[in-house]
Amino acid sequence: MSLPRVMIVTGTDTEVGKTVVTAALAATLARQRTVAMLKPAQTGVGPHDAGDADEVRRLSGVDSVHEGARLRDPLAPTTAARREGMALPSVLEHAQKVHTLAASHDVVLVEGSGGLLVGLDGHGAGLPELAAELELPCGFVVVARAGLGTLNHSGLTLEALRRRGHLVLGLVVGSVPQTRGLAEQTNLESLEAVTGAPLIGCVPAGAGSLPADEFRSAAPSWFGPPITTA
Repeated sequence: MSLPRVMIVTGTDTEVGKTVVTAALAATLARQRTVAMLKPAQTGVGPHDAGDADEVRRLSGVDSVHEGARLRDPLAPTTAARREGMALPSVLEHAQKVHTLAASHDVVLVEGSGGLLVGLDGHGAGLPELAAELELPCGFVVVARAGLGTLNHSGLTLEALRRRGHLVLGLVVGSVPQTRGLAEQTNLESLEAVTGAPLIGCVPAGAGSLPADEFRSAAPSWFGPPITTA
């Protein structure tokens, strides 16, 4: 499978490691391609706080990172925006930004907020609707937990993507503990069979705490095809 121009990183839930996975993808792809990253909505940060896009820049070394709306409360973007009295950009506006970035980069990574169906604009539209607005080939990378419950959450996320007709590139486990319990080990063995999607990466727990140069050096080893055959 050849990689599409746009790769959308979503999660089975919040706090599953999307940002570290996005940074690892950026670092890996940047070895052979020009890469841009877009975070349509960042919540839980103040005006001068470092957000997920800043973390992707720090870890990956990719400078072309971009942020849409920035919201104070650590909530879903639609809820945080309502509390703040802020109008969110539409998913069409986000799609237009992706097109602009794609005009000068080989690959655009889009990192979502929380899980797949979290709304990104005032109408509640999210990543699936953003993808539908794109006039470029795009595919989803789904970041999952290692522990108990991940088979169900991953299966539901994949089912939602397929029902909407979106391409799934594969699953990445966002934080694999060094010492695996029974649940973590059997989940890694079962994810592909349960979801019908390939397991294309496993990022070790604590990877985001590595020095940036070590992170960039190690990142390609955390992925398999199609990322490493791009």
